[in-house]
Amino acid sequence: MDYNIKSLDATALLELYKNMLKPRMIEEKMLILLRQGKISKWFSGIGQEAISVGVTMAMHKEEYILPMHRNLGVFTTRKIPLNRLFGQWQGKASGFTKGRDRSFHFGTQEYKIVGMISHLGPQLGVADGIALASILKNKSQVTAVFTGEGGTSEGDFHEALNVASVWRLPVMFCVENNGYGLSTPTNEQYNCKNIADKALGYGMESHIIDGNNIVDVFTKVSKITESIRNKPRPALIEFKTFRMRGHEEASGTKYVPQDLLDGWAKKDPVINFQSFLKNEGLLNEAEEVEIKETILAEINENLDIANKEDIIKPNETNELNDVFQEFEYEEVNVFSESKEIRFIDAISDGLKQSMQKHNDLVIMGQDIAEYGGVFKITDGFVEAFGKERVRNTPICESAIVETAMGLSITGIKSVVEMQFADFVTSGFNPVVNYLAKSYYRWNQNADVVLRMPCGGGVAAGPFHSQTNEAWFTKTPGLKVVYPAFPYDAKGLLATAINDPNPVLFFEHKGLYRSIRQDVPEDYYTLPFGKASTIKKGDDVTIIAYGAAVHWALETLDNNPSINADLIDLRTLQPLDTQTIYTSVKKTGKAIILAEDSLFGSITSDISALLMEHCFEYLDAPIKRVASLETPIPFASQLEQQYLPKHRFEKELKLLLDY
Repeated sequence: MDYNIKSLDATALLELYKNMLKPRMIEEKMLILLRQGKISKWFSGIGQEAISVGVTMAMHKEEYILPMHRNLGVFTTRKIPLNRLFGQWQGKASGFTKGRDRSFHFGTQEYKIVGMISHLGPQLGVADGIALASILKNKSQVTAVFTGEGGTSEGDFHEALNVASVWRLPVMFCVENNGYGLSTPTNEQYNCKNIADKALGYGMESHIIDGNNIVDVFTKVSKITESIRNKPRPALIEFKTFRMRGHEEASGTKYVPQDLLDGWAKKDPVINFQSFLKNEGLLNEAEEVEIKETILAEINENLDIANKEDIIKPNETNELNDVFQEFEYEEVNVFSESKEIRFIDAISDGLKQSMQKHNDLVIMGQDIAEYGGVFKITDGFVEAFGKERVRNTPICESAIVETAMGLSITGIKSVVEMQFADFVTSGFNPVVNYLAKSYYRWNQNADVVLRMPCGGGVAAGPFHSQTNEAWFTKTPGLKVVYPAFPYDAKGLLATAINDPNPVLFFEHKGLYRSIRQDVPEDYYTLPFGKASTIKKGDDVTIIAYGAAVHWALETLDNNPSINADLIDLRTLQPLDTQTIYTSVKKTGKAIILAEDSLFGSITSDISALLMEHCFEYLDAPIKRVASLETPIPFASQLEQQYLPKHRFEKELKLLLDY
């Protein structure tokens, strides 16, 4: 192996060696502990240390790195205390996830490392968000994100590279091409000569680097990072290397031809560099022994610290309290004049006033800038706040949700508009696996609001009319808001943006221009988890949200003899169970009306809660009324049949007659 060391002195060369040797020796120790049953799993990076170490040493300590399973060298080169790493791998409290996640699935703001999730791809888009923040904050910083050749097959890879290229983001996409994605060889993974060749399609530069040559990695990446700091842009770097052990230790390597393993063993980055230093007179036997003894002593000392620590003990209160970041709601009261406006205007006003209140708040979505969004909610926002904060996005829901997560990691709030709530399916993974779980996993909040134009009644068919809130009320870590009136929409949107947790904010399209109400002109907030009792009566409790509230109101207007408590939930997570229970205990009867299809909807959970907490007060079975168990159809007569609006009155009267 040839090492071009012209630009490096002896001190730098020895530091490269020591930084590679440490993760190698830690791994060798971990393989012993794995066989002893003291750690549960191990993903070996033996043979790939030069990439992690070289990239990390080329980065500034304040620049973020997003590593993967085989990047132990990133963590050790960033000088994370080994006892904390060992504690992490053993489920100890000193680890970074309080025993809630394993191996390298964690991040740490202290060391500017953002760990992976098992789905691999989302971290690429998260890197985009971190890099975008460096531009918005006028910092000359690079973000480095790792993936393997297998991860480049995921759609997130395409989306993240495309966004980075279009927005000229300072990201280094580091692909460790190590031969196999678990057991799938590269020729079954992609059909081009080099992964770096893909950069051409994204209009970005690419580099191919020998991933086993520590000098090449460090010097070439140093040059690339310095260039990117001076002229922000993305770069795709393919590191040619090989995975010498199984995907994880239980997998083994029987599927790898022995001659291939033997050939790459000769290219071992640690052994080759050690031999080179000795041949150059920069390292002798005594120094080598001393370095290894020092590292081994550090490993053993820190293992002893970790081993003496008890395994984390279950504490239900702590677990429940760590699903969301604590949010102290600040009530902003209304003192201004009110003006009758439409639901859509309330959303627009609330968004605009939050942009004024939070001067770094970013909004992103398809066609939201000059065009003003398909519903014109952000019309005029570019002129008011500029293109940096009002950002048109490519059609890539997944990458934009991930970008929003990256912004949150750097302390920037964002609002993402799903052009239609239906399209969230294209970004479902980062919503339910990244936004929802990050705070619980490693105390990193996702300060993101997803605006979700939803609902039927507008003859838009199966892909533009769904009301899919139940997908998210089921997922711990997400808050779900679903207002029915302009006043609530404006105040709740302000609170959603203030809240440091991920919020899905559902806006019924059918209400946008059909519902008007007097709404204060100034900024104000409304609390989450507080339902609104719109009508009061003793006969029955009607529980609804969104457009269903208006269907219930129309039914009651047409039947003035029915005296009902009508509860508008307003937020579904958190849910105001106390208001529901108090009403049902008073009336003895409950009917739940929702636009969602019945099975698996939130009506089921509310019904179950009432059975558990109000059973002895009930004078009749709980009634649920919702849409048909079909996708929502296009033709208006079919859509009207699908929606529960016209069935509600009959079911309500049957309940009253019980």
